[in-house]
Amino acid sequence: MELLSLMQDQVPPFPSETAVKIVEEELGASVNELFDRFDFEPIAAASLGQVHRARLNGQEVVIKVQRPGLKELFDIDLKNLRVIAEYLQKVDPKSDGAKRDWVAIYDECASVLYQEIDYTKEAFNAERFAENFKKFDYVKVPEIYWKYTTPQVLTMEYVPGIKINRINQLDKLGVNRKRLGRYAVESYLEQILSHGFFHADPHPGNIAVDDFNGGRLIFYDFGMMGSISPNIREGLLEVFYGVYEKDPDKVLQAMVQMGVLVPTGDMTAVRRTAQFFLNSFQERLAAQRKEREMTTAELGFKKQLTKEEKFEKKKQRLAAIGEDLLAIAADQPFRFPATFTFVVRAFSVLDGIGKGLDPRFDITEIAKPYARELLRFNEAGVEVVVKDAKKRWERQSRAFYNLFRQPDRVEKLAQIIERLEQGDLKLRVRTLESERAFQRVAAVQKTIGYGIAAGSLANLATMLYFNSIRGPATIAYSLCVFFGLQVLVGLIKVKKLDRQERLITGTA
Repeated sequence: MELLSLMQDQVPPFPSETAVKIVEEELGASVNELFDRFDFEPIAAASLGQVHRARLNGQEVVIKVQRPGLKELFDIDLKNLRVIAEYLQKVDPKSDGAKRDWVAIYDECASVLYQEIDYTKEAFNAERFAENFKKFDYVKVPEIYWKYTTPQVLTMEYVPGIKINRINQLDKLGVNRKRLGRYAVESYLEQILSHGFFHADPHPGNIAVDDFNGGRLIFYDFGMMGSISPNIREGLLEVFYGVYEKDPDKVLQAMVQMGVLVPTGDMTAVRRTAQFFLNSFQERLAAQRKEREMTTAELGFKKQLTKEEKFEKKKQRLAAIGEDLLAIAADQPFRFPATFTFVVRAFSVLDGIGKGLDPRFDITEIAKPYARELLRFNEAGVEVVVKDAKKRWERQSRAFYNLFRQPDRVEKLAQIIERLEQGDLKLRVRTLESERAFQRVAAVQKTIGYGIAAGSLANLATMLYFNSIRGPATIAYSLCVFFGLQVLVGLIKVKKLDRQERLITGTA
């Protein structure tokens, strides 16, 4: 994190004369005519542009000027990345259970990057973001001066602050660092769950702090924003409802709605896994409540586990649901929507910022009261009342419909039982333990076969070589090397299956 921060701070500026020329060409007048004062030395520089201070009609402003030639560079680089994404789409084995769409992820990133080099879109984003947070006194967004804004020049209010990772300076300012961590997480939950429009690049260079109201977050740089479609946002809310109500079926239905889960394969294993994690989550909350009752720890912070304790807990979880996890990994029912790329990135950066503010920072604990408040708000809303009434009506309609279908269903059930007795139907029972054993036997047999082939070819190649039949000997040696590599791959696979077995049984 410190290295990344150093990279953000040390991007060299381009010549100020070039910046002045771009401003004058874009705004149609000299900087002396446009501004009361224009500082030629930039106060900040980034990969896409640099920032100059100025005074406009008595107001302190900053002017963001885009680096020359960015569009041409983007066209070349993104064209090459597209080729890589298409290649990954073909070769990615997706053996970890996640069905990634590399081309969709590329398209999402390319769209965001092209938007980032159009400063008028950044200005619109900033105003939309400010409108979403107009009722929150802990968030500040600089005001946009549209008359002095073009695709390559952005003029906005000068709002100074201290970077959120400058811990010593924050302490001198006298702000509450723990509260700032909560503000950062809550602001992102608000962006994602309430508005579906979020800052996709929340690194420390884009978030500052001032001492207004005891500490306020100042967001900069709205060129890189993410949008969440209504079905995904509603799905995320439904996931919160499902967790809140301890209903694994509701959680899975919401994941299907978001496109994260494809209803194929062994859904029984998926449901059992979801139930396990819901139970574990509730047990964790109960343990944390008990810990807070016994101590005076503040909300959002927990006792850190040792490395050995974390490993032991992980081993216990894998042993408890090992069979189901293996079934899920084999069926690969999960997908990774491109939109989630930026969501996961944003929260991982926030987690790093939070831990920098306080080592005991826990993003899940901070999110919990916000999620509970969000649930209460939605439960009291008209939308939830209508949804509940609709579900009740659907249940009553199905009950009324089923009342007249029961005789047909009883007859159909009798026919199925009769066909079972006659042997016309066969039941397939899935035994995960047997499947895993058969996989291991098949892997061992294939490895032995490759080993025998490699040994035979080695003998044949040696005989041919000593009889001066060099051409066929070379071919035989090449085939021997190929089968030898297959033996190595097979041994690795067998070892991997053995390790999975030990994790499942808790003997690892």
